[in-house]
Amino acid sequence: MESSQRRKSGLNLPAGMNETSLRLETSSPSSPCSSSFRSISISSPRMISSLSSPSSSKSTICSDRFIPCRSSSRLHTFGLMEKESPAKEGGNEAYCRILKSELFGSDFGSCFSPAGQGSPMSPNKNMLRFKTEHSGPNSPYSPSILGHDSGFSSEASTPPKPPRKVPKTPHKVLDAPSLQDDFYLNLVDWSSQNVLAVGLGTCVYLWTASNSKVTKLCDLGPNDSVCAVQWTREGSYISIGTNLGQVQVWDGTQCKKVRTMGGHQTRTGVLAWNSRILSSGSRDRNILQHDLRVSSDYVSKLVGHKSEVCGLKWSHDDRELASGGNDNQLLVWNQHSQQPILKLTEHTAAVKAIAWSPHQSNLLASGGGTADRCIRFWNTSNGHQLNNIDTGSQVCNLSWSKNVNEIVSTHGYSQNQIMVWKYPSMAKVATLTGHSFRVLYLAMSPDGQTIVTGAGDETLRFWNVFPSVKTPTPVKDTGLWSLGRTYIR
Repeated sequence: MESSQRRKSGLNLPAGMNETSLRLETSSPSSPCSSSFRSISISSPRMISSLSSPSSSKSTICSDRFIPCRSSSRLHTFGLMEKESPAKEGGNEAYCRILKSELFGSDFGSCFSPAGQGSPMSPNKNMLRFKTEHSGPNSPYSPSILGHDSGFSSEASTPPKPPRKVPKTPHKVLDAPSLQDDFYLNLVDWSSQNVLAVGLGTCVYLWTASNSKVTKLCDLGPNDSVCAVQWTREGSYISIGTNLGQVQVWDGTQCKKVRTMGGHQTRTGVLAWNSRILSSGSRDRNILQHDLRVSSDYVSKLVGHKSEVCGLKWSHDDRELASGGNDNQLLVWNQHSQQPILKLTEHTAAVKAIAWSPHQSNLLASGGGTADRCIRFWNTSNGHQLNNIDTGSQVCNLSWSKNVNEIVSTHGYSQNQIMVWKYPSMAKVATLTGHSFRVLYLAMSPDGQTIVTGAGDETLRFWNVFPSVKTPTPVKDTGLWSLGRTYIR
């Protein structure tokens, strides 16, 4: 009876379900889907439970979605399985890939199969893989032909050389009480005989690096103070600039004064030796040339700066003297002229940091103060500026490495850092921090591997920053085991 009713209604209903439990409703004309869809509602809660419950193996399952079975899917027919691409006759597959990448872009070229192998949009073996295929080492096609990287780089290319590692911590720290925080003074120098001289208040102390022995060289008394120290190139004599404007010369091995020379009206804050001449710069704006072989206090006076002279360096061949002043000028003098042969005025702050390159003649580096912050490089044969780098901080000192073509700079406001640079690229090799005040003083060891820095925090810190001459490997970091602190006096 029920089957005859289903045939009359024209509906094929499951067993146990009658026509009254199913109602077809026509959507209103205002519905946006009225012309395409009909909604089906089941009025009986009992029928909902019967539809959702599992049926017998012979009954038909009714559902509004089709969920395919993954195990029965034939994914290989969609080309998603990895297959080896057949080699094309003539070996032009790499050329076709490069050509398509150049014409249509690298993304477009990656989805193409080699010419003549199926439709243009057929997937290749890179589908669904996070990997870029590269041309083999024997491929005749190089990225350099294309002018830019197209994803086909040679596997035989040389990897970049790793940067040289520089220890980030000092291997020794010395306490230096009364080390003045004065930008215009030069109170630290390291001799060629491995003795460090430090001006502390009214005294000069000598620290022997080989055995850490400390010797008091002299005491200027309560009415004077040390403003500059500078060893001769041979390392046996040391000159001292004083607050009263004197220049004293002492025998460092015997701790005896050799001579006292006058001529300056006020403090002598910077000194520089060449083979025979001692130059001194003062707050009186003058540079005096002293010769120990004559009896007079000085043999010539160089007048050119309009403010205190705070930087002085002789070139390695003794032919030129560079001077920097608080008037923002960098002047270059020769051996005989009483007038500067170059006036370089690009700096916008005091020029204390000056260094001649030991690797290239006529190459001079200079650094500016807080308002400038730049390191500038000059060709003194023609006065041209070769390069300038904004360091972000006041430049207090510069020193070239004699072992490699690198330069180290120390800084004040506002980072108080030490920076090592490659030349001429000026790529940073290392940035060292540790001083809490401006790093106003810098000197280098005789072997060229270690630098010592001094600051107003009354410490001297020793850093291994440069490699040795024979081996390019850096000096091993001694670590915290030798990070002891001792006193310079």
